[in-house]
Amino acid sequence: MKDFAQLIKKLDSTNKTNEKVAALTSYFQQANDEDKLWTIAILSHRRPKRPVNTTLLRLWATEISGIPLWLFEESYHIVGDLAETIALILPTSKKHSDKSLSKFVAEIIELRTLPEEEKKQYLHENWLALNYFERFVFNKILTGSFRIGVSQKLMTRALSKATDIDEDVLAYKLMGNWTPETTTFQKLILEHNAEDYLSKPYPFYLAYAVEDNFQEDLGPISEWSFEHKWDGIRSQVIIRNDEVFVWSRGEELVTDKYPEFQRFLSEIPNGTVIDGEILPFVDGEIGNFNALQTRIGRKNLSKALLQKTPVILNAYDLLEWNGNDIRQKPFSERRKILDQLIQDCNCSEIGLYLSETMSFKTWEAAAEERKLSREKRSEGLMLKRKDSPYLVGRKKGDWWKWKTDPFTIDAVLTYAMRGHGRRANLYTDYTFALWDDGELVTFAKAYSGLTDAEFKQVDNWIKRNTLERFGPVRSVTPRHVFEIAFEGIAESSRHKSGIATRFPRILRWRKDKPIEEANTLDDLKALIPK
Repeated sequence: MKDFAQLIKKLDSTNKTNEKVAALTSYFQQANDEDKLWTIAILSHRRPKRPVNTTLLRLWATEISGIPLWLFEESYHIVGDLAETIALILPTSKKHSDKSLSKFVAEIIELRTLPEEEKKQYLHENWLALNYFERFVFNKILTGSFRIGVSQKLMTRALSKATDIDEDVLAYKLMGNWTPETTTFQKLILEHNAEDYLSKPYPFYLAYAVEDNFQEDLGPISEWSFEHKWDGIRSQVIIRNDEVFVWSRGEELVTDKYPEFQRFLSEIPNGTVIDGEILPFVDGEIGNFNALQTRIGRKNLSKALLQKTPVILNAYDLLEWNGNDIRQKPFSERRKILDQLIQDCNCSEIGLYLSETMSFKTWEAAAEERKLSREKRSEGLMLKRKDSPYLVGRKKGDWWKWKTDPFTIDAVLTYAMRGHGRRANLYTDYTFALWDDGELVTFAKAYSGLTDAEFKQVDNWIKRNTLERFGPVRSVTPRHVFEIAFEGIAESSRHKSGIATRFPRILRWRKDKPIEEANTLDDLKALIPK
């Protein structure tokens, strides 16, 4: 655990990629195999389930520290991180622990099955056997909130340096629903096991957002293929050995969420992997993402829900064909095979559709098609170089996304809450409202879009203009208007305003506008696509 805690400390203390890669590489070269495996798992969000709820963690930490619970809560609101708050308030101790990371994780997993009193005793003993940063890391594993600035790509690069295995090969090995409890470092990383690849997806290739005047840098428009950027769930559907596997971009196996795709077995041959977008498809038309959300969070899918919100796979790439990895073929060749596959099967009957590719003679013509995006239930256009292979992760050059301009609305700041991390001492998480019959009705929350200087200015104003406090939340005097941008909008019975917005963020502070001129709820509803 000491070595793992030191690794996390190094990673957390720098923003330089090369330094992070060096620290990870050194760790992977020196740690034992069990610790390496759990490090990979933790950094790729495969943490053990939380064994103790946060209420008990708070209570037991205050007992051992000898402070009242209210003081802990006030401290937590200032610090902004539960694991760090507990590590800070616990008394120092001369004890120490030489247990490995894997030993601690094994005990944490076992902790879930123990009685409450034994859980409390275990935490007391181990909190006092660790120094501050070791406690912090231990608490992060306990709470399941282990997030630091290390991407899967960065970790894979370091692992490649430590093992001399190609990065793309490692990225593929790390896909899937493995856990350290079901495999070993030797089997997962060092060995080639054909049976392990039956359900494995390929690492997704991700596009960059276009930059200003991007047309000048892309060369002749004839070299590019265009298609709509569909607003659904990016997925890979795998047909191998007479089985169907459905993976989301977040590396989650979601086969049971989409039983409709079992029909693919009747038309699609084994050894096929299709990259596409899962979309709601009601009465022959693409629905909005809000309709799809009614299925995402359900543990059990009723027959009524499946009938109410049927889905399709809108395919736009083919990654495996006849059992062969074809990602290195040019995009245009992969699409020819995919086009032929769908042309030869009764694909509409099984819920498999083709995302249409388009060609344009001028950028002006492409821009005109982009204007139709919302009408077609898409987020804009995708640009793919015709000769591009299917790469791993986000790579600049061959794939770009040209999204539509966001929806915008002017709203009034009504509530504020402290931020997290470096903004834990500032009120940076805001709630906004719109006018409705002379009253302000909340409709969205946002916490990004202002400069550091602006956040400090708003924070200072909030502290001087608080009306009421509700735990960590403050209601403030309605006085400031902000332009809010968001990507999508739909009716929703779960929100007080009756409207749900997707990815809201602050576009600018409208210091020029009094609150009486902020938009109304009717203005917001008018933005809903018909």
